[in-house]
Amino acid sequence: MPPDETDHEARDESTLTVALALAANFGIAVAKIVAALITGSASMAAEAAHSVADTFNEVLLMVGLRRSGRPADRRHPLGYGKERYIWTLLVAVAIFGMGALFSYYQGVQTLLGHRTGEEGGAAVGFAVLGIAFVLEATSWQQAIRQVRDAARAADLPLRAYIRRTDEPASISVLLEDSAALIGVLLAFGGLGLHQLTGSAVWDAVGSLLIGVLLTAVALVLGRINLNLLIGTQADPRLVADVRARLGDEPEIDWVVDIVTVTFGADRVLVCARLDFRDSLTAGDVERACVRMAHDLRDAHDEIDEVFLEPVPRDDPELRERVIARYGGTLRPKRSES
Repeated sequence: MPPDETDHEARDESTLTVALALAANFGIAVAKIVAALITGSASMAAEAAHSVADTFNEVLLMVGLRRSGRPADRRHPLGYGKERYIWTLLVAVAIFGMGALFSYYQGVQTLLGHRTGEEGGAAVGFAVLGIAFVLEATSWQQAIRQVRDAARAADLPLRAYIRRTDEPASISVLLEDSAALIGVLLAFGGLGLHQLTGSAVWDAVGSLLIGVLLTAVALVLGRINLNLLIGTQADPRLVADVRARLGDEPEIDWVVDIVTVTFGADRVLVCARLDFRDSLTAGDVERACVRMAHDLRDAHDEIDEVFLEPVPRDDPELRERVIARYGGTLRPKRSES
């Protein structure tokens, strides 16, 4: 399947996941706000802020998906794929700023006895939390299905795929929905124990725990997108296959250096320095470079750009750079590995 078609299908699936989460979170946020006002519960207020933040986040993700799909142009010759990571990084900031900090504030205010809201209507709070759990679970199922399918397609365990993925939108929704399900349980526990014991401490603890949960999610999302923005190497299996394929080409004496960079969802840039056989003419080298680049793109849909540079393998400065990057020189041939 052509790379553009593959990327289009992946973007459509991510859009569906984000749109479902947006619809669910908007309805849940409204219900939780009403329930928080009725019950005066700190943990319910924290969950309301959580859902408001999630709703805002889905809007950011939708914007990121749309803008990152723009084609390459003169000013951005590699396209706009990395813009998706910027918007998803903003999601992490919003989760902490809008959700976690408000949850901490509510919990501390309750512990200090500064909350003056009249408490009651616990049945309403429990009902809203129950409905919220069902809606969040529906959104979570779509997110986990997409992520599992993507992990299966990449032939990776789920946890390894989450660490390596270059498609953060679905991971963001999955982490948000997972946190939302846990947050509902924490709010339910805080509100329930408050009703059973009459002590608002439990409600405050529930709010504080929701804040800790959201902080953890924000840190994980921030780390994933920070690495993607800095620029990460492509999947190690892809790098190994590219190195082996180039090393097996009859025109190549030595694969001197390979650099791969992920610059968008399913978009990889490959740069390789190759020591060609001395008997080749300039025309032979040019034709070989065109053929090898074409073969690499055919072998891996995610490879979008290929740059091949003829170099001597005994150049001391280049050798030093390669050793500094990889800890040694690259092997010339698959058969010699």
